Amino acid sequence: MTLVTGIGKLTTIQTVARAILRMVGWRIDRVPTRATRYVIIGAPHTSNWDFFLMLLVMASECLPIRFLAKDNLFWFPFGRVLKALGGIPVNRRQRNNLVDQITKEFDNSSELIIGIAPEGTRSKSNHWKTGFYYIAHKAKVPIVMASLDYSQKVIRIAPGFMPSGDLAADFEIIRQFYTDVIGKNSKKQGAVSLPEQTTD
Repeated sequence: MTLVTGIGKLTTIQTVARAILRMVGWRIDRVPTRATRYVIIGAPHTSNWDFFLMLLVMASECLPIRFLAKDNLFWFPFGRVLKALGGIPVNRRQRNNLVDQITKEFDNSSELIIGIAPEGTRSKSNHWKTGFYYIAHKAKVPIVMASLDYSQKVIRIAPGFMPSGDLAADFEIIRQFYTDVIGKNSKKQGAVSLPEQTTD
């Protein structure tokens, strides 16, 4: 059991997290989903502060999110903390079948939330990675969208939708949700668009 999984029982942590968010001027606008298994994507991702906001959201909303992170971040002793918080190390230097690996995790779990930053980097990118989409589609789970809008200091979480298999059409739904959302470092924020070849 991870530290995050137990948050639902620790109302003090939930209260503290919500108090911190209020203190720094942030609010959460969330439409809850009934799904117990889904992929949640977070964007824009332009700053390390996004990670700390995500932790506060996880605590305040009792969301046991497992998140993918570069394996070189999991050095001792910080790696133990990341894993306790729900981190899953990913080796991006090797071609591995991550979609199948995460799909298997969903198949073996009655409750599982996987969090992914589809931009894949804090630096500006001209397209999003599409792995999150193929994971959700293959695992037959919804995609829930979460946005970090620093211009309004609001974190919005949508109820989610089932991927249809039509990547272009579904990506238009995603693009519309993130329209006008401003990240902390807006100059690093890229467009919500597909790569020329959608095989990543």
